[in-house]
Amino acid sequence: MISFFLCLAILIGGYFMYGKFIEKTFAPDDRETPAVKINDGVDYVVMPQWKLFLVQLLNIAGLGPIFGAMQGALWGPVVFLWITFGTVFAGGVHDYFSGMLSERNDGVSVSEVTGIYLGGTMKNVMRVFSVILLVMVGTVFAVGPADLIVTLFKNGNIGGIWANNTFWLIVILSYYFIATFLSIDKIIGKLYPVFGFCLIVMAIGVGMGLFTHPAFNIPEIWSHFYNMHPEGTPVWSVMFITVACGAISGFHSTQSPLMARCMKSEKQGHFVFYGAMVAEGIIALIWAAAGCSIYAVTGGLNTGLDAALANGQSAAIYDVCIKTMGSVGVVLAMLGVIACPITSGDTAFRSARLVIADWFHIDQNDVKKRFVLCVPLLLAGAIISRLDYAIIWRYFSWSNQTLAMIVLWAAAMYLFFEKKNYWIAALPATFMSAVSATYFVYAKECLNLGTSFAYPIGIIFAALLLGIFLYTIKKRDVHPDYSTLAR
Repeated sequence: MISFFLCLAILIGGYFMYGKFIEKTFAPDDRETPAVKINDGVDYVVMPQWKLFLVQLLNIAGLGPIFGAMQGALWGPVVFLWITFGTVFAGGVHDYFSGMLSERNDGVSVSEVTGIYLGGTMKNVMRVFSVILLVMVGTVFAVGPADLIVTLFKNGNIGGIWANNTFWLIVILSYYFIATFLSIDKIIGKLYPVFGFCLIVMAIGVGMGLFTHPAFNIPEIWSHFYNMHPEGTPVWSVMFITVACGAISGFHSTQSPLMARCMKSEKQGHFVFYGAMVAEGIIALIWAAAGCSIYAVTGGLNTGLDAALANGQSAAIYDVCIKTMGSVGVVLAMLGVIACPITSGDTAFRSARLVIADWFHIDQNDVKKRFVLCVPLLLAGAIISRLDYAIIWRYFSWSNQTLAMIVLWAAAMYLFFEKKNYWIAALPATFMSAVSATYFVYAKECLNLGTSFAYPIGIIFAALLLGIFLYTIKKRDVHPDYSTLAR
């Protein structure tokens, strides 16, 4: 339990120290923000800072810091290290710059931001990549809560249409359409702060249950510093892909522009973007601790947790809530674990609409044009929802980290242009490049070439990208006019 509290202290301290260092490097000022300058009453709307934080937390949270952290716990308490240091030095940096670079460029989508600093080719790649990821995320965050709702009704011996997965998928996707279509302050601005509070209360409830139950004991990192995965799945880089949202996630960069369009001052960025990521890291740490301490360990392996996860995502989350909070856990599971993914899913589809709108310069003040973009996106989500959930989740996780890698390289290039310390973004970008490449070569759903090929290729790929970056900035030092990239 000592290592858990040490990690918690590092997360909190990271927000106040390293987060402030990142903010000082970026240097927010008093310039007019997009929310004030544009203010279209649909996507550009001024919101108070506390509301921005809670909405951002819900937008980026979903099931990632909950289910992803529980899956990560299969490797044992070593996952605490990735959640902690990944959040402070990678996830927080990624989220802050993705939000603030959007804010500095009229609140444009992440694909457009990437194009500004990495060039037109990367912009087009990111446009396609981010839309696909967002639809996939929206689908994942529709299937998950639908399954949990069905689980809750079945456990309550209620059948019929209420225990029908397809029915709840239709209900959730219908809500997604409404939330994607309406202005951001109609539903998101009003309901999300309430759900954000529920998410925080639920995490506190699980944590209190772990500390007060005599049978639960959070293992220490130093006494379990080995791979506890029952199937022997390697820590590098599968764990780093699995625990996506709880440490760093490219999906966050697609959500940050939503709040960048609603900020009254640039100086809110530290609390809204870096702060929300640290809050998510804390939530992930609690759920990872639950996975490590509640279930039986056989032969040094997390066999009990593996069996619980085999029953499905919704069943595993429900089980943790019941074991840590009793009957109260059912209510919090309903409010937190159902509301969180739904509130990330609808903003995923909303972000997809805005990416396409920025791409083709489609005016979103026009109701008919918003409708034309919303319908095909939701139809695509409905089709994908019928595929194998486990496969969708794995592709979603890899896409997450690959997108994060690209955004960090864009942030590094921005810092170079501004003659600031670009290493704060370049180092995590290099690390995430190795993670993404290694997983792509190793994973069964990708190239499936095994660790003997994956490890060296991942290192070479990361070194190659770092080399390209350093060569490029050296060239731009020699040719200063080359530093202006076409949007």
